Amino acid sequence: MKGTAPQVLVLMGSKSDWDVMRHCAETLTEFEVPHECRVLSAHRTPDAVVDLITNAEKNGVEVVIAAAGGAAHLAGVVAAHTLLPVLGVPMTSALNGLDSLLSTVQMPAGIPVGTLAIGKAGAKNAALLGIAILANKHALYREKLKEFRQEQRETVLSTTLP
Repeated sequence: MKGTAPQVLVLMGSKSDWDVMRHCAETLTEFEVPHECRVLSAHRTPDAVVDLITNAEKNGVEVVIAAAGGAAHLAGVVAAHTLLPVLGVPMTSALNGLDSLLSTVQMPAGIPVGTLAIGKAGAKNAALLGIAILANKHALYREKLKEFRQEQRETVLSTTLP
């Protein structure tokens, strides 16, 4: 969101990830969470990743969401340089995203990355998990999350079959 320091930083390894990660950004916007979306690569722009992440907390960021395909090292590199919660979203890649999932989820003990599902569901759930993390500190997000869950409940309960 423009004009407000981002509470959530959304990173992706390449612009092609935006088709999926826009669902993360849209969910954050729906909940009115200030966020910033950037393209940075763990391999092609490592210094820029480290610079951004080492300054993120002092700039107001509380949660980082990192998406990557292929080698999928972005979330791990980010987690190695911050104490902020890092949520990883594997992108569909050469092996239908299985390679990205395994690269993201197999972090060594001591450097955690919360790993979500491959693709769109993971992108949306990363935003919702980020909002849940923020909700522990910010009552406004807690209320919005409760309303969202209630809407989901009502949608399911009102579903009829032919």
